[in-house]
Amino acid sequence: MASSSSSGLTFKLHPLVIVNISDHYTRVKSQMNPTLAPPHNNNNNNNNNAAAPNGGDGVVSPLPPRVYGCVIGVQKGRTVEIFNSFELLYDPSTHSLDRTFLEKKQELYKKVFPHFYILGWYSTGSDAEESDMHIHKALMDINESPVYVLLNPSINHSQKDLPVSIYESELHVIDGIPQLIFVLSSYTIETVEAERISVDHVAHLKPSDGGSAATQLAAHLTGIHSAIKMLHSRIKVLHHYLLAMQKGDVPCENSLLRQVSSLLRRLPAIESGKFQDDFLMEYNDTLLISYLAMLTNCSSGMNELVDKFNTAYDRHSRRGGRTAFMHRLLKLSIAMRE
Repeated sequence: MASSSSSGLTFKLHPLVIVNISDHYTRVKSQMNPTLAPPHNNNNNNNNNAAAPNGGDGVVSPLPPRVYGCVIGVQKGRTVEIFNSFELLYDPSTHSLDRTFLEKKQELYKKVFPHFYILGWYSTGSDAEESDMHIHKALMDINESPVYVLLNPSINHSQKDLPVSIYESELHVIDGIPQLIFVLSSYTIETVEAERISVDHVAHLKPSDGGSAATQLAAHLTGIHSAIKMLHSRIKVLHHYLLAMQKGDVPCENSLLRQVSSLLRRLPAIESGKFQDDFLMEYNDTLLISYLAMLTNCSSGMNELVDKFNTAYDRHSRRGGRTAFMHRLLKLSIAMRE
């Protein structure tokens, strides 16, 4: 792999791509380890298939998974702007892509974003590997020069830069044989107004006790996990008790059965017609409020624009230079205000 690219392309990466890759990796890692235990219970994870030794203490920890997907965006001249991404179905053992899934996702994104094209692909890892060239070449029939976005999921508190690298492929002659290799390219973070607001909101999330946003999120997720775990354990105990009662192992208690029946009657409550009517009414009211707020903002912006035109027209008329162009603009602004 060469040190830097010589193509002269300028890459602009949007935060949404980084968030999508991080979310993809987190979901896959959680699915591979559904029962994440604290550090002192690591012996319970020995049955994981993807495991590797962690030091010399005999404790086994799972290997971090790798995720794959496509990045989409636009290219204008020598500037490549990566806006979004979606997942790919890729089999690392056979180095094969699910073409049907890729074409379907591409078709769906073209309907929503007709100006976006597949610019390349993404993955996770500490560095680009030789096996990554297989999926890189597989996408060359869609983009003759795809880009490779690599996210390093390892946490390094001393690192100040984003753990994201962008690679291009260049044809180099090595030992008399032309070969495609990955070369590192520089990039800048580009944001639109909505992304800046979202990132700023997430970055400033802090609990009332002065802790970090990560601490608040961890506490919130821990509380949800504990609540779901407690609910599951209680339902499991109740289920075993009903099975034992059905088999005759425990005496039948009508009062308990009535309580269980009362709980079960609440389950299909959200499927009733009354619930659907109430839900749609509430949903429509929310949409109307949002639409009214949008109209109010548009009217406010239009009023400000009209006031600016009126001010400019009055200032111009005082100088005695009333032009037909400003007169048409004034008429247009008054008509839009009415």
